[in-house]
This record gives sequence, C-alpha cells and structure tokens, in this order.
Amino acid sequence: MASVWSQAESNGRTYYYNTLTKATQWTKPEELMTPSERALANQPWKQHTSPEGRPYWYHSETKATTWEMPEVYKNALAQTSQPSKPQIQAPQFVAGGTSSFSQPQQRDRDDYGERIGQDRQIGYGQMDVNGTRGATFDTQNDPHYATFEEGEAAFISLLRRQKVQPDWSWEQTMRATIKDPQYRALKDPKDRKAAFEKYAVEVRIQEKDRAKERLAKLRADFGTMLRRHPEIKHYTRWKTARPMIEGETIFRSTNDDTERKQLFEEYIIELKRTHIEREAVMRKSAMDELVHILKGLNLEPYTRWAEAHDMIQSDDKFKEDTKFQTLSKSDILTAFENHIKSLERTFNDERQHEKNTKVRRERQNRDRFLDLLSELRAAGKIKAGAKWMNVHPLVKDDPRYTNMLGQTGSTPLDLFWDVVEEEERALRLVRNDVYDVLEDRRYEITPKTTPQEFLSLMSTDRRTATLPRETLDLIFARLHEKVVRRSEDDKHATERHQRRAIDALRSKIKHLSSPPVTASTTWESIRPQLAHLPEFAALESDDLRKQAFEKVIRRLREKEEDIAERATDRGKRDRRNGHYDPRERDHHRERGGRTPEPDIYEAERRKAMADRERQYNHKAGATGLSPPPPSARSRDRSERLGGRRDRSERRGHRYADVDPREDRERERLYATRPRGERELDYGGGSASGGRRRRTSEASEASARKRPRREEKRREKTKTPEVVKAEDVGLRSGSEEGEMVEDD
Repeated sequence: MASVWSQAESNGRTYYYNTLTKATQWTKPEELMTPSERALANQPWKQHTSPEGRPYWYHSETKATTWEMPEVYKNALAQTSQPSKPQIQAPQFVAGGTSSFSQPQQRDRDDYGERIGQDRQIGYGQMDVNGTRGATFDTQNDPHYATFEEGEAAFISLLRRQKVQPDWSWEQTMRATIKDPQYRALKDPKDRKAAFEKYAVEVRIQEKDRAKERLAKLRADFGTMLRRHPEIKHYTRWKTARPMIEGETIFRSTNDDTERKQLFEEYIIELKRTHIEREAVMRKSAMDELVHILKGLNLEPYTRWAEAHDMIQSDDKFKEDTKFQTLSKSDILTAFENHIKSLERTFNDERQHEKNTKVRRERQNRDRFLDLLSELRAAGKIKAGAKWMNVHPLVKDDPRYTNMLGQTGSTPLDLFWDVVEEEERALRLVRNDVYDVLEDRRYEITPKTTPQEFLSLMSTDRRTATLPRETLDLIFARLHEKVVRRSEDDKHATERHQRRAIDALRSKIKHLSSPPVTASTTWESIRPQLAHLPEFAALESDDLRKQAFEKVIRRLREKEEDIAERATDRGKRDRRNGHYDPRERDHHRERGGRTPEPDIYEAERRKAMADRERQYNHKAGATGLSPPPPSARSRDRSERLGGRRDRSERRGHRYADVDPREDRERERLYATRPRGERELDYGGGSASGGRRRRTSEASEASARKRPRREEKRREKTKTPEVVKAEDVGLRSGSEEGEMVEDD
C-alpha cells in the first residue's frame, strides 16, 4: 500500500506532507522511516551537528550533551543493523567494454556516473586527463552502511588514515583517497565534500586545542623560570630581562621570540597586579590605623585641617611606622574629612536628641499647665471675661506654671486666653437666649438701667430663669458697657459736628470783603452781615457764633504783633550787618508782605561769575579766535565787578574781621530767606546740587528751632488777657496747632 506521506523541500529544508489530512510537519513520519530510524526515534539520545560540523549527542530528558556516541545509541544501531543484501555478481569491465547488464541497469549506471561527476568515472576505467586509463574497481566490494552517519564516520576515518591536512583542496583529497573502498562509503559527491569540510573543521579545532595546551604548559614553565630570578621586578623591561634568562632551557624550548616576549609581558602584568594588590592591602591597613590615630587625638567637629595635619605629623606612631609613607596627603585629608563627618554626625545626633528631649519636656509642661487651667476652670476661677491679672496670683507659685516660663512655643498667657475663648464660645449660646428675651419683651437697655431690673426681667422667662447669676451679671455688664460706649460716641460726634460748624463760620468771617474784618471790628457791627449765611444758621446759640468771631479777632491781633516784631528784628539785623536797601523796603511795602532779607552771598556769586567769564575769554584767545566784542551792558558790569574786586583785594576779605557767631547767623538767615527773593541766575534754571543740599539742611535745622523761637517771642510780646471759661465740648479742635491761613 502506497504511503500517504510525501516528501518536499522549502528553502533547502525537507518537510513532509500528508495527502489525506493536508497536514505538514518537519519530522519524518514513521511510515517513511527505516527500521534503524524507527529504533533510534525511540531513544532519548539524539544526534546533532555543531556549527563547526562536529557531531554530538543530546539527551532530551536530562539535557546532557556529549561528543562521544553513547552506548545506548550504539546498541540501538547494532540491533537494527541488517545483513547486506547479496550482490549480483557482475563481471569486471573496463571503459569501452560491453556489459551483460540489461538496458535499464546500464541507464541507471550512466545516470549515476553523470551525477557523481568526472572523478568517480575515472575509477571505472575512464580516460583521465593525462591520457592514461583509470584503474578498474570491483563494484561488489563497495561498502554498505545502514545509516548516513555510519557512512560519514567511515569516510572521515579514511581521511584520518590518509593523513589529509585541513588546508588541502578537495581535488587533492580525492586523489589521495579515491582508490580506497571507503571512499565510496558516501554515494553522493556532495556528501563526501561536506564530510571533508567537517573533517577539516574538526582537525583545525584539534590543532588549536593542542596549540593552547602547548602554550599553557609553556606559560607555566616560563613563569616558573622567571620566578627563579627575583631581580626581575614589575617595572623590568624585556630588553633588560632577556640577557638574564636566555641561557635557560625553557627559554630555548620555543624559537618564536614574539611568543617569549608575550609570555614575559604576561608575567610582568601579573607582577604589577600583585604589587598593586599588596599596596592596596598596605594602604588599607595604614588608613585603618590612621583612623585609630585620629580617634586618639580628641578632635572637635570644628577642628581645622591645618591644625589636624600638624597634630597627625607630630604623632609618634605616625612617624615611626613606615606603612604610613604609602599614604599621600590627599589620603590623609580624606581620612580626616571622614573622621570630621563622623564627629559632626555624632554631634548633630546629640543635638537632635537634646532638641527632641527639650520639645518633649516643653510639651509635658504645657500639658501640665493645661491641667492646672482646667482645674481652675472647674473651680470657677476662670470664666468668660476673666483677666490674667486676676488669675496670675493663683498660679504664680505653682511648679506647673513656673516650668512654663522661658520655654519656646505657646506661653502661659496664650494657653490662658485659649481657655477663656472656650468659655466665651459657651457664653455665646446663653447670650443668644438673652438677646431673644430682650427682643421678645421689646426691652431696651439704657445707661441708667440697673442690674436688678435686668435680672428681674430674665427671671420672668423660662429660657433664662435657670441661668446662673454670675452669667447674667456678666452679660448685663457687657451690654451696659456697649450702651454707654455708644452714647459717648454719639456725644463726641455731636461735639465734632459743632466744632466744624464753628470753624466754617470763622472762615466766612475771616474772608468777608465788604467791609473786611479787622482787629477793631465788633460783634454787633458784623452780626447783620452774617445772619443770612447758612454757616450762621448751623449754630444753634449766639454764644457759639460769638465765640467763632472772637477767635478770628484774636488771630488778627496776633498776626499784627508778629509783623511788628519781625520789622523790629529786621531793622536791628540790617543796621548790624550794614546792608539796608531802601528799594527793597519800598518794594516790600508795595507788595504788602514782609521785607526780604539781604543776600549775604551775592557778592561772592558775582565774583565767581566774573572769574568764569575771564577763563572763557582766556580759552578763546588760546584757540586763536577773537572773542566777540563785549556789549555795553557787559562792560559796565565787568567794570563794576572789577572795581568791587579791587576794593576787596585792597582791604582783604570782607568777612575776615567778622565774629564767627555773626557768620553763622548770616548763614542761618540766608538759609531761611523767604521764597520769591531775587537770586542770580546762572542759566541752568535751578540751583546747584550742593546749594540745594545746604539749603535743605539749613531749612531742617531752622524748622526744628523755629517753634522754640516763636514760643519765646510770644511770651515776650503777648499781652496777658483774662481767659473766659468756656465749655470744653464747644472748643474748636483747630485752636491748638492751627496753621495761619494766607489772606
């Protein structure tokens, strides 16, 4: 019966297709397997090929691998091996002879000859490339193997027996092995060539392994030889070490000088590694010992490196032990920094512990003081509206209060007010009931209401009849205080409104123009002119209106006295300083204001301006350009200034003989001169920065002294008069410190 499985290839890989179920698979179906393949399929060992072409066996259950064929696998192959089929005796033949095979057999042989190529045909009597006839073989002696693996193993053993080298070409290999019967252990030439390549890979691997083994043995022997020469150090060079070891037998065991140098370099690298490890161990030991030295120095967390370095260098143990010489200054600094960090960490931990202890102690003190306040609250000592001044005598000697003094956080007073606030919140609920009773009964508390009236009213309502007497007294005291305060505010508002009305009427009286009010004007003469004014009607009594009029007259008299006193003082200063300009006096009289004081620095400013003009003319001459012709006005001014300058030079500085006190007085007068006084214009439109600073400083000093001077002058010139007693509530608020208004 024909098999339902068919074989096919995809991308060079064989797969199997079931014509009935249309299923495909990579593994070979059992129907297509040979008896040996069926036997091997049931074995856990499976044969595979490494990437280098070398066969190995893999156990599918234990996951073990081996290069040698397992015994179980060999036994399975032996059990499934079948005796070779009897070969049909065929007569020997040579190329060109006749054969007794039938035509199909001859066709098959021809096809096989074409498939295996020219090399195989030579073995059957064909003519080779040299014109010689090839040897004839007996086809019945061709070896037969049950599996492809057996044939491949036989062919590889042939290559080993013929000592085929891995660098041979395939043609060289065929010429060396084609006459051997084992050559035909593989029928397909492609399989032979693949087996040859697999053999070449295995041989190369084996050669590499042998070379590695030889090099490893040589390296060990070479290292032993070098260790016998202690004069070779980790810093010795090859050209220095070669004369030392070239007489050794191991040195002559290899002729490759490059290989010798490589082994020497490997040995030097090992020496360097050993030296580095030894130094690292010694350095670590020195660092550990240095840490013990630092601990014994009793350093502080704030110790400086310079101080610590001197202390370390002066330590006896550090100076005597040679292992500390391996440490650099950077290593010592690193150890010092680590030690200081540990000290700082310990110090910070202690401070944090102290801080936590302090916080815990303060919290406990607050809790105890709160317990004390709770006791006073339960005893009725602390209620809503309680004062600290009343509670302090009760707790000042208690340890729970004294422990709270001086600590951070909430103070005893803060905690006391917290308790009072809680009492206030409880009182608000009761107060709302009292307000509801007052609103329902339409009862209004006045400043004259007594506590008995309030208590009798509260006792008539069931919502407040059961309230404690102390609570009702406290609520009444607060309500009564609020009413009294409101009445006082209303009274003050009325007085303030009245003062404003008096000031408004006084301002109207002051600004009357027909006729103007003077110091000799009387109330009876001016009253008809004010009767129609709304400010006059705003005042209810005639006494208040007359009071506003008298205040205006008093201000006018004081102003006249002040002007007269200023004129007298100005005349005295002018006569003392020798400066008195009649034109200024006339101008002041025309303006109706006070006479401006003379400018004592005007001569110096004019001199400075003349000097600048002279310097300008000098520079113009230096440039070769003629200055512009002076005008008549400038000539007159220069002549006038020149004459004054000559007179000043002849008699010296005009202030040379002046008393320093008079000089300071002149400076003060200049700084406090009135606005609008004529000054010399320098063309900039404003005074210089230095002059502004001097003026501002002098003005501030004069402003501080002016109130005292005014007070002394008024005490001297003021005429005593009888002050009428008047109501305090009716006195104008602008009477004291009032600024004089300009006419």
